Amino acid sequence: MIKPETIQNIIETARIEEVIGDFVSLKKRGANYLGLCPFHNEKTPSFSVSPSKGIYKCFGCGKAGNVVNFVMEHEHYTYPEALKYLAGRYGIDVEEEEVTPEMRQELDERESMFTLNGFVARYFQQNLLHNEEGKSIGLSYLKEREFLDSTIEKFQLGYAINKWGDYSQQAIKNGYKKDVLVRTGLSIERDSHLIDRFRGRVIFPIHNLTGKVIGFGGRILTSEKSTAKYINSPDSEIYSKSRVLYGIYFSRNAIVKRDNCYLVEGYTDVISLHQAGIENVVASSGTSLTVDQIKLIKRYTPNITILYDGDPAGIKASFRGIDLILEQGMNVKIVLFPEGEDPDSFVRAHRTGEVEEFIQNQATDFIKFKTNLMMGETAGDPSGRASLIKEIISTIAQIPDGINRSVYIRECSIVMDIPEQTLMNELNKTLRRKFSKKKPGLREIPEPPEEKRTQEEQIEIDPLDVSGYEKQIMEFILQFAYKTIMVPGLEDEEEKEWQVVDYIISDFRHDQIRFENETYNEILEEYAQSLGRDQQLDEKYFIYHPKQNISQTVIQLLAEPYQLSENWKRYKIYPKKGEENMEEYFDSYILPLKSRLISKELKKITDRLKTTDDEAEMFLLQQQYFELKKIANMLDERRHRIFNH
Repeated sequence: MIKPETIQNIIETARIEEVIGDFVSLKKRGANYLGLCPFHNEKTPSFSVSPSKGIYKCFGCGKAGNVVNFVMEHEHYTYPEALKYLAGRYGIDVEEEEVTPEMRQELDERESMFTLNGFVARYFQQNLLHNEEGKSIGLSYLKEREFLDSTIEKFQLGYAINKWGDYSQQAIKNGYKKDVLVRTGLSIERDSHLIDRFRGRVIFPIHNLTGKVIGFGGRILTSEKSTAKYINSPDSEIYSKSRVLYGIYFSRNAIVKRDNCYLVEGYTDVISLHQAGIENVVASSGTSLTVDQIKLIKRYTPNITILYDGDPAGIKASFRGIDLILEQGMNVKIVLFPEGEDPDSFVRAHRTGEVEEFIQNQATDFIKFKTNLMMGETAGDPSGRASLIKEIISTIAQIPDGINRSVYIRECSIVMDIPEQTLMNELNKTLRRKFSKKKPGLREIPEPPEEKRTQEEQIEIDPLDVSGYEKQIMEFILQFAYKTIMVPGLEDEEEKEWQVVDYIISDFRHDQIRFENETYNEILEEYAQSLGRDQQLDEKYFIYHPKQNISQTVIQLLAEPYQLSENWKRYKIYPKKGEENMEEYFDSYILPLKSRLISKELKKITDRLKTTDDEAEMFLLQQQYFELKKIANMLDERRHRIFNH
């Protein structure tokens, strides 16, 4: 177990905007940062990060938490794994208390798979650099590719010895379990024996966003036609080929900086570009592009530039994947390398400046590229030209933004020499068909749904609901707990100075009030106990509270959906802050809450009076009713005085 003082050090050191910035492209917005939520698909940023409070909140899907929660949620880590990740990022030594055999037995299986992959990756590296077979075959191949030692080390390239059970046996000798070797896909079990999946291959470790090895790709160097040139780890609990992009761990910061992601096909394309200083590049590793991979790029930039090796058949095969990119609302450009060249060979034959200039000059908008390519193939063929129009319109229909669709229609009408209205009519037909597949029976393209309540739903809203006032009071407590306010004493009208939280606790106890929200009561009790210990609890105490219901509730309360525009300062308009008129804010929360609670009690009494026949009970109920009504009138008078002051 990690020592409490170490946990505290990690929490105090980790900067939430830096950690989340490793995974999400964030832009400064006032005091906070804003980006696209990594937990759901969205086009407009609603994911807010508050450095001052140390929390994040998505106002689209509702996800919220602290820096540890984020790593746990995003990487599917356990609490200890998340802490260790943060410790590693900030160079903090993790001190752990002695782990019992029972505790070790319960260690997460995923962690054992990560650990095994790390061990085998290092073993492959040793083979490449120190084993005769590794040096003569694997290292010589990489040197032919002109990879520097620093590049080989950076990407942890290695070599798998051409034996049936080389690294499997080595792992077993070092204490790794057979079932973990099989679950990671490193080994195949046959007749109770383990066989190495990777044999006689140069190895390319595949990393997740935190830099852990989750799988491997292997390239064979012989010319055997019966053997696949490349093989990958099979999908496992920690590796899914369709959700991973090779090189994303090394590229994500450069992608954010350049606001563009270069997409290539192979491992060596990525490595060569990195070595040349062009680091905003990832590879789909030879697979068809998936929605999950596109969304992974979208976290960092809305712009993708696909680098092709010039093979027309390969380009056409990728069109469906590019349509998926457009469907996600992203911008796609195409760069076609000269015939016989791929990104790897082109980079090795040219200086970095020349490569960057070539990419910049050759980058063509995808729809324009596709239109020109297909027009060249259908010249003089009316039937083919008609098919081309439908194909281009089908691609434009993938774009979610109506304005962008209109712009492309106008440009395509010029390029294809077809009336714009003709293309627009065809686009509308395509969109109607597309929508009717999702919503059978509906003919029209729907407008974005508006959040409206029907009259029936409005009638069902409880006029005596107190949840809103309870929420405001708890927000007020969290913000101003130890500030002082002047309020009437509990037994007379003389003003007295109180700490906010002290007064609320005393006032609630005096009037026997409890929140209907039980978590709020737990938070208030924590404050009450701290007052007895003469201790002050800050926001961070609750944000990192060990009870999940308390930490999540506080984070939700502290998250602010709006930021003041810079125009407030420009025009010297300064809104009042709660701290400047706390008494008024305070009364605007407490008095309505009490009024509604009394109204609830009055309703209960009224309902009971309608059903009882007991005269004694009726008399008592009437007495209670008039007493409560008197208090309610007093509260209303006080509210009237305050809010008309």
